[in-house]
Amino acid sequence: MKKIILASASPRRRELLEQGGIPFTVIPSQAEENITTTNPVLAVEELSYLKCSDVYEKSVEDVVVIGADTVVVSDGKILGKPSSKEEAIEMLQGLQGRAHEVYTGVTIMTREGKENTKKTFHEKTKVVFYPMSDEEIRSYVNTKEPMDKAGAYGIQGKSAIFIKEINGDYNNVVGLPLARLYQELKNTGIESREW
Repeated sequence: MKKIILASASPRRRELLEQGGIPFTVIPSQAEENITTTNPVLAVEELSYLKCSDVYEKSVEDVVVIGADTVVVSDGKILGKPSSKEEAIEMLQGLQGRAHEVYTGVTIMTREGKENTKKTFHEKTKVVFYPMSDEEIRSYVNTKEPMDKAGAYGIQGKSAIFIKEINGDYNNVVGLPLARLYQELKNTGIESREW
């Protein structure tokens, strides 16, 4: 089995890979994460590619590197991580009581001897929030949970009480479409399970 590297410091992505029984090491990407497009598919695929290639190019051994990036999209606008409590409140006010989409881009780069392969894909999940009062939004933001998450919420955390409906892959909203990743690894002949 080739060494698998996750090019992300995200604890949620680590937990998902562990849940899937995929052995890996973490080497966080140092790539500059700048979104250069308003198209969410292109944005997440580009950022996942940047993160993945940053770590891949620094490795010399036979390796599989996985890079991922997640954004929330509401009314066609890409929402990244909030830069302040005020911005988090504003994002949540815009999401409450309605639907939005979550996109995660994933890039897999593999080196085996002189052979190199690259695969980039994305998943999209629709999420619907129940209506939230301003007091509920402020209380949630005060927990600090939203501050390092795209769209200012973590579906696997305290905001779960506000989620009305999910259409698509739940894990995609957490930050990594685990089942699709496993299928992509399997389809390219990469043995990625310990059990």
